[in-house]
Amino acid sequence: MPTGKLEWGRILGRLSPYTIQKGFRYLKHFGFKEFWIRLHERFEPEEIPYGPWYEEYRPDPEELEKQRKRKWKNPPKISIAVPAYQTPEKFLRQMMDSVLEQTYENWELCIVNASPKDASMEYILREYSRKDERIRWKKLEENKGIAENTNEALAMTTGDYVGLLDHDDLLAPNALYEVASALEREPDTEVIYTDEDKVRGEELEHFQPHLKPDFSPDLLRSNNYICHFFVVKKSILEKTGGFRRDYDGAQDYDFIFRCTEKAEKICHIPEILYHWRTHESSTADNPESKLYAFEAGKRAIEDNLKRSGLTGTVTQTKDYGFYRVKYPVIGTPIVSIIIPNKDAREDLEKCITSILGRSIYSNYEILIVENNSTSQEIFDYYRQLSENPKIRLLRWKKEFNYSAINNYAASKAKGEYLLFLNNDTEVITSDWIEEMLGFCQREDTGVVGAKLYYGNNTIQHAGTVIGIGGIAGHMFVDMPRERSGYMHKASIIQDLSAVTAACMMMKRQVFEAVQGFEETLSVAFNDVDLCLRVRELGYLVVYDPYVELYHYESKSRGAEDNKEKIRRFQTEIEFMRCRWEKLLKEGDPYYNKNLSLAKWNYSLRPKD
Repeated sequence: MPTGKLEWGRILGRLSPYTIQKGFRYLKHFGFKEFWIRLHERFEPEEIPYGPWYEEYRPDPEELEKQRKRKWKNPPKISIAVPAYQTPEKFLRQMMDSVLEQTYENWELCIVNASPKDASMEYILREYSRKDERIRWKKLEENKGIAENTNEALAMTTGDYVGLLDHDDLLAPNALYEVASALEREPDTEVIYTDEDKVRGEELEHFQPHLKPDFSPDLLRSNNYICHFFVVKKSILEKTGGFRRDYDGAQDYDFIFRCTEKAEKICHIPEILYHWRTHESSTADNPESKLYAFEAGKRAIEDNLKRSGLTGTVTQTKDYGFYRVKYPVIGTPIVSIIIPNKDAREDLEKCITSILGRSIYSNYEILIVENNSTSQEIFDYYRQLSENPKIRLLRWKKEFNYSAINNYAASKAKGEYLLFLNNDTEVITSDWIEEMLGFCQREDTGVVGAKLYYGNNTIQHAGTVIGIGGIAGHMFVDMPRERSGYMHKASIIQDLSAVTAACMMMKRQVFEAVQGFEETLSVAFNDVDLCLRVRELGYLVVYDPYVELYHYESKSRGAEDNKEKIRRFQTEIEFMRCRWEKLLKEGDPYYNKNLSLAKWNYSLRPKD
């Protein structure tokens, strides 16, 4: 159970009959233990409070004025489609004002009024359309539902690109400017999305920033992380046929899937340009108000899998709006599990016993690479293991070089799939091999990694981010196992730049295509380098938190404590800096420039 501090002042400040009722609903849904964990994740002190950070982050009046004066070569016309229904007057005005305040001028706002009997809404829409001819609106005879109302708004658009804005949300004043800038840099872009946050109350307090990665198809199948602000080229919009009413509640999720499937180039702008308003009836604040939406989201993912030629089972997780996709294994291919070992009988025995005793999948071989052991007990154990036809012992007589040892073992392996495993790991989930195989058998996937825990049930690895700590680092280190982390990222399937080879499965053909591990990297960063080279070939690296193991952490190698080891480590850092200089400079595409490189938990990067 979490023991961290709670900001009781923040909790008490939010108390109202509505939030108390909401709390009871969540308690009923999650149970006390899970509810308490989520309460901690939501109300522990922020390392860098977002409100002041955002005030410093947002462009100042001088910057906005500079944007207004920019001369554009070929400014695209951006249409903003808004389906409006029973919109409170204040929200409607604030939404339109946020568009009028844009520093980019070549836009149109197309609003459909699906509340024909609401005289107040009609009055406000007339007022604003008279104020600025770029604001156009249309009255429907009846409310057709969110999907059809949106289609009516989309039919009004005449721009080169179309953005989606909810009737009670707000755009940052530089939103369209940043979109147009991205299009000027890369005019072949067909889909654009941005970062967002939430606002609440009279003072429009900003909270819960969603700082997103670049396009990640597996993350999109786990959650509609793209959400707002979403902009699509008109020609792609027309190919999709717009929104589908069968998906009401998750109509935007379904639409985003179909647009991203058709788009050749997808651009993510890592700037907070959209403010999602929360109030008592909004999904942003009260997911339970739209439970049907999560079922529609599940169907949207299933449809995406079908259109992508994939077979998978989609289930909802306990967290509203988050999903798991499980891919079945095709056939029974041989999986070669490669385990380097020196001495460490106790660790190796725990590892082998867990594989043999817990694995459901049976068509595997274990290759133990013996590397200059000296203890009699390990050789006694090897003799014991040699009686098992699944286990082969290979000998590596040269000095320790993790990369060379694994390359050697891979050359002797029989399997189409290679599963690199540290000797100090212990399998927890019995279907770990099938789970990894399900992903690895996909054509688009080269590498699959796992979620690893220390012996004290805190996280050792939940994916790797480039740039953390200088070169690369594991995410959520030391976070309690039961927690899910920022935007549930410790606990959902997603694509990343790298995962650890302490437990990592690869297609053999991909391993051979990149010529295996880089042997210059004898100890550190060899797995990161391998994953990055796999990414360069266009394959995905998937982090799968449903594959769980303990990792008791590199005991057999010894500490990096003598001069020779420290020098070698520095040499390997320099090698990575040189080989991946461009990536380290530009930043990990699966991370976000506004997040810290000194912390492992997706906390905000301090403003300079």
